[in-house]
Amino acid sequence: MTLSLSARLEESEPVARCGWPACKAACCVYGVWVDLQEVADIRAHAALIQPHLPPEHRDPDGWFDGETEPDRHTPSKTVTHTRVVADPDHYGGSACVFLRGDHRCALQVAGEANGLHPWRFKPFYCVLHPLDLDDHGRITLDEVRFMVDEPASCLRRSEKPVVLRELFAEELEYLTVIRGQ
Repeated sequence: MTLSLSARLEESEPVARCGWPACKAACCVYGVWVDLQEVADIRAHAALIQPHLPPEHRDPDGWFDGETEPDRHTPSKTVTHTRVVADPDHYGGSACVFLRGDHRCALQVAGEANGLHPWRFKPFYCVLHPLDLDDHGRITLDEVRFMVDEPASCLRRSEKPVVLRELFAEELEYLTVIRGQ
């Protein structure tokens, strides 16, 4: 899968990242779509991921909901969804099974703890967020006005406009170079 950028990413907007720990992982409230190849990889590395999850979420059989849907933007062309669990302490009252109580992703923590790239186990759509794919499969960014007003979002208002491609340079490099897409 080859990714390209939409012209939208050349625009400038007054937005900034919130940064962790200010970010309270609003993006994790409903879980995420995961390519079946990513599911197999995550399960193959379960022993590295499990220690970073609470005991009640360490069973790999409970990590994905098992239902599949077609997705033309992923390598296998098929995705499944991470399990969403009740989480009264999280924004919205629910969260992806991989979200920890400290608002960090167990997949990212596992990568860091094992000397790998922090996003090594993170699904494509997690790394992509808050970016998205447009109707032509190009990486883009939807309207930010709702995200910047959401208290748990990863974006905040900024005094100074920034070119969106520059704001998301780390994600874009990872998705297009490191992942070889």
